[in-house]
Amino acid sequence: MSARLTVLRHGADRWDVSSTDTIATVDRLKSAVGGARMFGHLFRYREARILTHRLETIGRPLKLALFLRLMSRGPLAVEDEQQRRRDLSFALIGRWAWQSIREPFQKKALLRALADQVDALVATARSQPKRRLDLSRRPLYLRTDLSFGLRAGGSVGHTAGVVNHLAAFGGTPLMLTTDFVPTVDPAIEVITVSPDEAFWEYPELPSLVMNRQFANAAAARTADGPLSFVYQRYSLNNFSGARLAVERGVPFVLEYNGSEIWMSRNWGSPLQYESLSEKIEFANLEIADLIVVVSQPMADELIGRGIDAAKILVNPNGVEPERYSPAIDGSAIRARYRLDGRTVIGFIGTFGPWHGAEVLARAFGVLIERYPRFRPDVRLLMIGDGVKMPEVKDALDRGGVADLTTLTGIVPQADGPGYLAACDILASPHVANADGTPFFGSPTKLFEYMAMGKAIVASDLDQVGEILEHGRAAQMAIPGDVDTLVEGLRELVDNPARRASLGAEARRLAVERHSWREHTRHIIDALRTRVAGA
Repeated sequence: MSARLTVLRHGADRWDVSSTDTIATVDRLKSAVGGARMFGHLFRYREARILTHRLETIGRPLKLALFLRLMSRGPLAVEDEQQRRRDLSFALIGRWAWQSIREPFQKKALLRALADQVDALVATARSQPKRRLDLSRRPLYLRTDLSFGLRAGGSVGHTAGVVNHLAAFGGTPLMLTTDFVPTVDPAIEVITVSPDEAFWEYPELPSLVMNRQFANAAAARTADGPLSFVYQRYSLNNFSGARLAVERGVPFVLEYNGSEIWMSRNWGSPLQYESLSEKIEFANLEIADLIVVVSQPMADELIGRGIDAAKILVNPNGVEPERYSPAIDGSAIRARYRLDGRTVIGFIGTFGPWHGAEVLARAFGVLIERYPRFRPDVRLLMIGDGVKMPEVKDALDRGGVADLTTLTGIVPQADGPGYLAACDILASPHVANADGTPFFGSPTKLFEYMAMGKAIVASDLDQVGEILEHGRAAQMAIPGDVDTLVEGLRELVDNPARRASLGAEARRLAVERHSWREHTRHIIDALRTRVAGA
């Protein structure tokens, strides 16, 4: 009898599985047994299971369930990190199949109803008297993204950074979220809102259906308790925060991290229901009493779309100076990766299109080629993972420095400071937007680097260059330019005293200007100014 087939889904990369299991990701499984090769795998396995972050985030994996049903002679189930199990019975798969058959005939009505809801919401908001702010009440924080199992990254840091400090300026917040967010204060009440099975196989429709899920959860949890305001980290197709704020007559704060339509066009694929997505995005912007953006290019983009500049707050990202600190001991990480006695260049991130991780990999190869005296004692530590990892690995191989580089994979957010503490130099090699538009980011890694008191080599790119003065708080490089990045790294590898002075100034700036507490204070102060009756 063949081994059990185990398929890893989102967030399920931390499992202890039997050595007899056949293990695959969904993509690898499709590639291995697609087409005619499927016949060789029919009923090959004694059982099959899907491992996922939480049972509630699996949605309705009908195609995968049918695929595995044909490959397994025995039980088929979903299991999660809490060791809960849901059997994928014939009855359940049959119900999913019936839903899937009916939904093509229901899709048009769903889209029309949502468009009508958005239009009605905007009309109501326009006729509503100015909403009043009472900070003695509790605020409601909404995280509505359909992303699950995130352990680290800028979105994690930003979410926790804001929600953890709201209580310092009013009532203790209530958080509604699609998933657990690492480093959120355990004292904060968190309600998890699970996605619906409906329309799961359709691109973008699950994000639209989530509006109903959040409306139901908010109604159940906040029906009797007064709110001070609603704060939403905007996500594609979601208008839950705007609707709740209008219904409850309280201010609405929208955290806007860039147009989802632009990001889909430039970093992914154009949206299938782009006109509806645009309607929802603009409704959020119009209804919001305060829009929080992390950079001036984001504010300029909104103003160009006709949004009132008076309700836009430019508020760069931040850091917890106590969590990220020069006092953190990185010796355990250095020992684990055999970095003792080496000069370590570090990078942390989700390897996104804008992070420049592949540029750093190329630069490290050139650094070692140009200055071979560094080969015995200089190492690169790249912390994280993401879409640019294949390009990073290729660049390291081509540069002949793969053996001098440690790729850690994703590490939990709470462990990040220890990894950064293991480094002597930290790199922030961000690249410009491919379409020539201004770089609108505010990299959380930048503020974490600063708070660690480490020497930084960074791209002189929009906000990054505004925050870090060349020669005083960092060594700056031309964005995307390997040569200036190489020379910045060379300067700091050769000069420990310069590393110390740059790191000390960066730490001072982080503590004085860029803590998450101050970031949150700016939001509350701006909201008081914007809303009458504060």
